[in-house]
Amino acid sequence: MVVQEPGTPRALEQHLRPHSVAETSFEQLCTAVGALRGALNPAANPLIRGVSLNPQVVQPGDVFLAISGARRHGAEFAATAVANGALALITDAQGLAHLPADFELPVASVSNVRSIAAAAAQRIYGTATRCPELFGVTGTNGKTTTTFMIRSILEALGTETGLVGTIEMSARGQIIPSVLTTPESTQLHGVLARMSEQQVAAVAMEVSSHSLSYGRVDALSFAVAGYTNLTQDHLDLHGTMQDYFETKAQLFTPEHSERAVVLVDDEYGQQLADRALVPTESLSLDPAHPGADWRVEDLRHSGLGHSFRITHRDGRTLETRTGLPGMFNVANAALAALMVLAGGVPLARLQQALDASDPLSVAVPGRMQVVGESPVAVVDFAHNSDALAKALDSVRPGPGGRRIIVFGATGDRDTTKRPDMGAVAARHADIVIVTDDDPHGEDPAPIREQVAAGAARAIQAERPEVQLHNIAPRAKAVEFAVSLAGVNDAILVAGRGHEVSQDVAGMDVELDDRVELANALKLHGFVTIA
Repeated sequence: MVVQEPGTPRALEQHLRPHSVAETSFEQLCTAVGALRGALNPAANPLIRGVSLNPQVVQPGDVFLAISGARRHGAEFAATAVANGALALITDAQGLAHLPADFELPVASVSNVRSIAAAAAQRIYGTATRCPELFGVTGTNGKTTTTFMIRSILEALGTETGLVGTIEMSARGQIIPSVLTTPESTQLHGVLARMSEQQVAAVAMEVSSHSLSYGRVDALSFAVAGYTNLTQDHLDLHGTMQDYFETKAQLFTPEHSERAVVLVDDEYGQQLADRALVPTESLSLDPAHPGADWRVEDLRHSGLGHSFRITHRDGRTLETRTGLPGMFNVANAALAALMVLAGGVPLARLQQALDASDPLSVAVPGRMQVVGESPVAVVDFAHNSDALAKALDSVRPGPGGRRIIVFGATGDRDTTKRPDMGAVAARHADIVIVTDDDPHGEDPAPIREQVAAGAARAIQAERPEVQLHNIAPRAKAVEFAVSLAGVNDAILVAGRGHEVSQDVAGMDVELDDRVELANALKLHGFVTIA
């Protein structure tokens, strides 16, 4: 999980930096990134040891990159950067206008500061030559689980590994303290250089559309890029699904990756495999898929999960299993195995690792995390329509049992998916309990009403037997779900997964779905999984 360490963000920034840096003069840095020296202190040429986009986390010896924000310009806070030890500043024309005439640091300018941030960090931290092998996973759903699986396989192979993702950032099994869920490019290059110092050989990383849009993974080369799926999400950022797809597709170009593995079971995956500009292998869960390079075959239940074979068109095979429930976890597991194979691990050695330690059954916090077995009680991060449908189909009730779901929709995000999520829940569950997710700055009641309205329409048109409830707060909704359950039922609490606080009007309210579900099960006399 992401560690919310005590201490200031500036103190925590030290964990995201290498211990040793070959100092770069400001003139050398400006030449490397195409920045033009200004009239302020033109002769000064300090030696730079770090880089930051945030004046509050600047360390002594940094160059401060002052960017234009949504409301204020970073150059307005140049005095904070100076007080924290910045030795130079790079900004844009707008930023120059905010600096006083007697500003004490040397200054350079570029047209787009964010666009040169990664290149500046690469130059300063030396990540062109000291960086672990990178495995990047993108897609709407499954990124976190797939990266955990990649790390688990690599560890089974004896590789020292790191992880960068929404749940955890770690090196060789040790959590890297941070208040971040998505590092900026400057921090990402810094932490990768630090991992290299720690002899980390390979890193599994989630690559979100935001990280691609904002250049956070620029100046990095992924040994292998992987694609899971693309469904409606983040349209508040991208506007259209096509723009969302085009953003993801950037990862599959020589500027970002060397090779790729792409799941082709949705239309976007097929498009991506057809147009990828790097050597790409395709994967399908359909054993009869006519065009896929690799196909999943001989699928059979194994505990809560599945055993299966992955077969190449040339006859090569991998036999494996995952203990995680759901066909989407079969897809995640197959993708993880093939990405490691694409990274150059011999097939026979990979098979030995899969046989020896069951690495694809790794527990992922808040991702199909089983809290109880009778009734089945699961917490999952599913927070869009496609993920919700797949998660519900994956929780299997016993004979005569019902599916019960507790979920909501986030505030200040794409509003169009709210009624659709309600409709999906009504089509796949027997009891639908709509509650609050993270309302952020919105009034939570109208969000619930929009979700419930979509569920009500689907119930009226398709499944009149489904029960619908609108209950807040979330902890009460979870307890109500358990109060309705029998031992053969299955309960899914969806949307927040590993998160331990709820954002309500800008305030963090302590709330962990796993804790609430376990407490409710105990309250009603059921057994939980320790």
